[in-house]
Amino acid sequence: MSLVYALAIAVISACGVYLMLSRHAVRILFGVAVLSAAVNLVILYAGRIVSTVPPVIPGGETALAVEAANPLPQALILTAIVIGFALVAFVAALALRLHRSTGTLDNRALDDAERLGSPFVPTEDRP
Repeated sequence: MSLVYALAIAVISACGVYLMLSRHAVRILFGVAVLSAAVNLVILYAGRIVSTVPPVIPGGETALAVEAANPLPQALILTAIVIGFALVAFVAALALRLHRSTGTLDNRALDDAERLGSPFVPTEDRP
């Protein structure tokens, strides 16, 4: 069963990387979201997902039961979900601003800085 989980996470990660390597800003945004989900699955899988006992300390006890799920990966995943959502929202706002200012989301058309030339070449040497 662990091989199935590993292959599923690998496929999701590969899809995320493929989308991030695209030249379109919205595909890059989806790639960030998919790769964030894949990282969350890796953390979840590392935290022993086979356990069904919740990570709750019973009354009168001082430690978790041996068969209890590890609460640290769960807390890390909750934090990663919030950070990932904030990152995706920020990139979406950047993509919206980019589309409003340039009229395109294709990275090949965004070459204004290259057309200005190098700031290190003196102005009299520029063509």
